[in-house]
Amino acid sequence: MMLLRLLTHLILPVSSFAAISCYGDQGQQVDWFIVYKLPQMKGTELEGGVKYMYQDSSSGGWVPGASLMNSTDSAVAQTVGQLYKAYGMKDVAYVLYNDAPPKISSSSGIDRGHTKGMLLLDKTQGFWLVHSTPQFPPPANLSYNWPHNALHNGQSFLCVTYPYKQFGDIGKQLLYNTILPYDSSIPEDFSADFPELKSAAQKGTVKEPPWNRQVVLTSVGGKEFTSFSKHAHFGDDLYSGWVSQVLKSHLFVQFWQNSRGVLPSNCSQPFYTYDILEIGFPSAYSFTSHIDHSKWCVTDGPGWACVGDMNRDLREEQRGGGTVCVNDVAIWKSFRSLVSSYEKCAGPVG
Repeated sequence: MMLLRLLTHLILPVSSFAAISCYGDQGQQVDWFIVYKLPQMKGTELEGGVKYMYQDSSSGGWVPGASLMNSTDSAVAQTVGQLYKAYGMKDVAYVLYNDAPPKISSSSGIDRGHTKGMLLLDKTQGFWLVHSTPQFPPPANLSYNWPHNALHNGQSFLCVTYPYKQFGDIGKQLLYNTILPYDSSIPEDFSADFPELKSAAQKGTVKEPPWNRQVVLTSVGGKEFTSFSKHAHFGDDLYSGWVSQVLKSHLFVQFWQNSRGVLPSNCSQPFYTYDILEIGFPSAYSFTSHIDHSKWCVTDGPGWACVGDMNRDLREEQRGGGTVCVNDVAIWKSFRSLVSSYEKCAGPVG
């Protein structure tokens, strides 16, 4: 009896660790969520730079965030926070990657993909969080913290909970992206199941064409997401050179338009790609792309929307990266309604 009690005591801490998942704003496990961190705007209620909008399958579109980005109660913090609770466990795997990693890392992302995200999984399921935030999140041996450098600009997050088997395809996508991993742990049994994920965590990449890969990933809840990942050798804009033509629709793209190499709207293909200039949440907030570091796009008509980590920039034609898309009228409507103005191919604002 004493031995049984001892074994129970040893087993409980592991077995009581809840299944890894995206967590919503109310602390509940969710199949997916999207967070839009709003930019810092002085003289307004956004002055602190930590407010956000939120949506999941039950929110009915965008709703104000129930917390703040720098609070451990936010959806992003509750989701990422599982990493710090699981640190040191041998029955979980994780990869953190960012072309602009936290300053405590000595890694440099100049020659890697322009891509940001993290994944965390156990032997049953896990999540893939695709985002746009530099120097985020902190490594697994620390704790959740919202970086000061990320207060000013808008940022985007897409979290999806996937069954275990899907992380094989996710690992392949990360190889095409040529991620810059700055913290990872892939125990041996995970490595055996997902050699591509292990390779990506060790700065591996694809060595031969094709230089892009599209794959459908199915969430735990059965929802389909389409991941587009390109290698540097793809040599073209992710959006005008690929995504818009696959989705067979004109595309509006939001990205950070403060670099010297911003690509203008492109109407040379059968389906056009437009640069968004101003974003507006109905009856709420309005701001320009110059203070919005988020990366997303939406088709002109129903019903695709995508969240990723690439800009429309000349230099990024020669870098890896990608986006994750979903064909969902409610999500599409929530993003399409944000397009307040865009650059027409002739130049003026549309």
